[in-house]
Amino acid sequence: MSYKKLWTDLHANIHHNQMGDLDAWIGQARQVLDFWPVAYYPMYMRRNEAGAPLEDLYPEEAIQADWEQLRAAVKRVNEEGWPMFMGYEWQGNGSDGDHNVFFLHNDAPMLHPMLYTQLRDAYKDTEAIAIPHHVAYQLGSRGKNWATHDERFSPFAEIYSSHGCSERDTGPFDMERHPHMGPRTGETCYERGLEQGWRVGCIASGDNHNLPGVCVHGTMCVLAEDATKEAIWEGLRAGRVYGVSRTRMEIDFTVNGAPMGSTVAPGEGQMEIAITAADAIDRVEVLRNNVLHEMLVHSGSWERQPLPERFRFKFALEFGWGPNPRFYPDQLSKHWVGSLQVPGRLVSVEKCWNNYGQKLYNQTKTGCEFELTTSMRGDGDHWMGASGARTEGFVFEVEGGIHDVLTLTVDGKEYALPVSELLYTGKIHAEYEESVQLAERTFGDVAHYRDDLFWHNAYKVRQRQAVPEAAYTLRRSLTVPMEAGDNYRLRVWLRNGDCAWVSPIFCR
Repeated sequence: MSYKKLWTDLHANIHHNQMGDLDAWIGQARQVLDFWPVAYYPMYMRRNEAGAPLEDLYPEEAIQADWEQLRAAVKRVNEEGWPMFMGYEWQGNGSDGDHNVFFLHNDAPMLHPMLYTQLRDAYKDTEAIAIPHHVAYQLGSRGKNWATHDERFSPFAEIYSSHGCSERDTGPFDMERHPHMGPRTGETCYERGLEQGWRVGCIASGDNHNLPGVCVHGTMCVLAEDATKEAIWEGLRAGRVYGVSRTRMEIDFTVNGAPMGSTVAPGEGQMEIAITAADAIDRVEVLRNNVLHEMLVHSGSWERQPLPERFRFKFALEFGWGPNPRFYPDQLSKHWVGSLQVPGRLVSVEKCWNNYGQKLYNQTKTGCEFELTTSMRGDGDHWMGASGARTEGFVFEVEGGIHDVLTLTVDGKEYALPVSELLYTGKIHAEYEESVQLAERTFGDVAHYRDDLFWHNAYKVRQRQAVPEAAYTLRRSLTVPMEAGDNYRLRVWLRNGDCAWVSPIFCR
């Protein structure tokens, strides 16, 4: 069967004090996602009489009022024809790990029992799922308790988010963003769940508490027959899901025709893998029972191939950086106006957005226009501290020839982008003169023997190196042994460091 690939952020937490922004959250989700299961966050940090900070539920009256507001909004959006699901974050007493609970229908209550088994039993007659997240924290202290897991209630787990990666306790994307909850441990990681025999898929999601669909924090894809809530729900329940750390990848993964999340019979397995990514694919790791079974190295397979007269290629543009707010406190954001025109054909545009204020419009076969808003946030007072730069951008797919010249216009300035140069190297287009003028207006005479003040505080457009279609697509067939108890899954790495985690196919 051919499935649609539908993208979402399964972990965007809107809090009690943010409910006035619910419509803005929904508007953002509808710009960047195909559907949205909202995860209402009913907790806050209160202080006891001694001043100790304790995370606890808001008063029942407040969260129930929020739940009804959410119910009305989801029903309205569903009536408008867009698939949105009700949901909330459940933590209990922390002994079973954090889970997001979602519902197919809009009439379920929000419940807060202390234990995962109590949560499961409370919804036994309800179309509900509970998805564990940041599973690799300490057991008993908000890490996943695989001993109480129920694969029917929790068909997959979130193993990557803004927290980092919970797949295992080694490897990249360590869980360092929230040091008070970590560090991560191998005792509760995703691999332990597979080793205990659970049929559990894997996704990536944001764990965003400011808006849904933040590109840099991870998103997930579900394979569904169509874009209705019922078809999406069936795909979620079946575990036909995977996640990416940043840019999107179109991934098909089957064994004997059965897709990710499926269970197949023992015997010889014919594995088919098809991937289309946003940048050059470096390698695909085929994992059998959490151990590398075969490494499919794509780097080196395409670089020397001659290009045809006309071909497709992809490249990314990122906008942002700019004046450090420690020195320029009135320069916290910038509004960009731009366009891209191509002599050939603009095949597709992927939005790599991280905040409000982004627009893509007038997209045709030969170009598009856009407006972006980027921001800088200082982090502490030390001049060498983190910048807090938040960029926005796109991945463009273009069809043309090696002698074509694309035209990028940004804030009234035109930049020629020859395809031959795009394929050769990345480049930065800086608003350098504007940075010089800003420095002189602010500080007067700033003569110095090097230009740090100007370059460090210039707004910049980063043009990433383009890659031809042969680099960002991969098709492979493998014959693999399928023994009872086996599971096979994929880890996909791009040249730019992006990763995808694909749900297993199980043998029982």
